[in-house]
Amino acid sequence: MASVLFENGVFLEAQSFGAPGVVVGEAVFNTAMSGYEEIISDPSYYGQFVVFSAPEVGVVGVNAQDRESSSHCSGVLVRHYPTRHSNFRARESLGAWLQRIHVLGVCGLDTRALVGMLRDEGAMQVAISTTPMEKSALEKILKNTPRLRDLNVIPMVSNKATPPAHGRYDFKNLDYKPLSPSQMTIGVLDFGVKQSILNNLGAVGLNVRLYGHESKAETILEDYKRGVITGVLLSNGPGDPLKLKQAIKEITSLVEARIPLCGICLGHQLLSLAHGYPTYKLKFGHHGSNHPVLNCATGRIEISAQNHNYCVPESLARIATITHKNLFDGTIEGVAYHDRPILSVQHHPEASPGPSDGLYIFKEFARLMRSSAI
Repeated sequence: MASVLFENGVFLEAQSFGAPGVVVGEAVFNTAMSGYEEIISDPSYYGQFVVFSAPEVGVVGVNAQDRESSSHCSGVLVRHYPTRHSNFRARESLGAWLQRIHVLGVCGLDTRALVGMLRDEGAMQVAISTTPMEKSALEKILKNTPRLRDLNVIPMVSNKATPPAHGRYDFKNLDYKPLSPSQMTIGVLDFGVKQSILNNLGAVGLNVRLYGHESKAETILEDYKRGVITGVLLSNGPGDPLKLKQAIKEITSLVEARIPLCGICLGHQLLSLAHGYPTYKLKFGHHGSNHPVLNCATGRIEISAQNHNYCVPESLARIATITHKNLFDGTIEGVAYHDRPILSVQHHPEASPGPSDGLYIFKEFARLMRSSAI
């Protein structure tokens, strides 16, 4: 029997089906009906517990092909975990995988009530013990554990090093292979990039060169001037973008150099900060694969995948054209900066899991890089 304590005092008992232990994290809810393996292995969930609104989680097991990274959320809370899984692609059960990667999993909870609580009161800290523990003991652990919003967790999910050679990823086996000179190469500044982002960059004909989160602007700019890369994508990632002071400084240098830039999720927020427009925290964030987004240029409504707790301010419209709006709460979902080859989106164009409505963003940035080539 597991013990679960939320910071608002709600104390629950549950059953454990994942790794054993006592862990504290930030609880958020996700409204996706499928794709739990991609969600659990999304680096942007690092330090968080995901409350799944889908009532049944684990029925199709897990497989290596659907994994987004080697980073994971802190744990998952679900209504019902099936004792058997069935799918021709499955290689093991969700519970066995969680145990192997040291991620907590608890079930037997009224997740519908938990989603309502987090919606009304906002994302909050939660402490979970997979063995019975007194409420007072969990309260002490909860009180003495730093909050996710106060930490810089990017070093836990990002590569530090830059690949030593000019090359590209084989998107099937992830081996580093020689670059084909007929294709453009995009530099990806890695704050916790998802494998699906790399896959979709490859799908539009771009080679990928990864830069670690500690990479200096001068290194990236030198590669750009030498033609090693034709633009830079700032990836998704976890935590509060305001904590990334050094990264913001380096991105500001890239902005001033007027090279083509594209931001996704955290990268979108960092570009706002690099232009001097502070981000703010949403009450419970956007987490799911069914969020309607208005394309302001076409009037088309696109269904998007989302995973973020922070947002860019409306004042950004002073220096950028608002290209996308969230139809749930009206927040900014995409911008194109004035007089600079820079675009960014808050949602995830690669949508894993989720719909493919936003995949054209990668093609748009490829066209932007071609038109801005030096």
